[in-house]
Amino acid sequence: MATLFARSAVRAATQTPRLAFPKATSPFSPIVLRSRAQRPITRRFLATTSIPSEQPRLRLGSEAPNFQAKTTHGDIDFHKWLDGSWAILFSHPADFTPVCTTELGAFARLAPEFERRGVKMIGLSANDLSSHEKWIDDINEVSSTNLQFPIIADADRRVAYLYDMVDAQDLTNIDEKGIAFTIRSVFIIDPQKKIRLTMMYPASTGRNSAEVLRVIDSLQAVDKKGIATPIDWQLEDDVIVPPSVSTEDAKKKFGQVRELKPYLRYTRI
Repeated sequence: MATLFARSAVRAATQTPRLAFPKATSPFSPIVLRSRAQRPITRRFLATTSIPSEQPRLRLGSEAPNFQAKTTHGDIDFHKWLDGSWAILFSHPADFTPVCTTELGAFARLAPEFERRGVKMIGLSANDLSSHEKWIDDINEVSSTNLQFPIIADADRRVAYLYDMVDAQDLTNIDEKGIAFTIRSVFIIDPQKKIRLTMMYPASTGRNSAEVLRVIDSLQAVDKKGIATPIDWQLEDDVIVPPSVSTEDAKKKFGQVRELKPYLRYTRI
């Protein structure tokens, strides 16, 4: 018996240890399911579609990706539709949903203000055109408005994935086909087709349409006057002199300059 134990000890000391891995006996084994679950939702979804697996990186200053789509105003090529104008592209999870209905009504009521600033609006929702048309009737009725801007039909989420308008955290936010719904994204695009601002909200939280308008005012003032805008800035409020401009040059350009700190100076435009 002692000899037997001695041989076992020698064998254990001289053999290369084996790592024990459980075998995946079928595609439905826990190992396979776990590896699939760990894959990002975007990759799992894109693996079943013809959408490119690599999406463009949409940073501030990036060119807004072009696309062709059907809208409630007919077929468009997005870059041609922009036509050198400021624009707002904003997405909605689905038609006939309560939060989206209030949002589109609010943007429709503010349409004259956006038009006064030379800004085009275009919405997107993850349904087809026939659904959009019926939904617009509800929006107009509920909000006592007349929605006139186009809404993109993005039932296959091609534009939503192009602009990364999906939520990787809410894995239950999918339709009956298993395709992720869009979140509430906002893209402000300038006349050079550059993305100047992005906002992303979860599907449960409605946006602030007045804030989108305020940002448009800020961006246009920055481009025209070469200034910066402080917290909660509104039209006709004081603006900030950028650090790159000396106080002497600022006085020549703007007139009176109010200095709180060498790096914090206010003026009016």
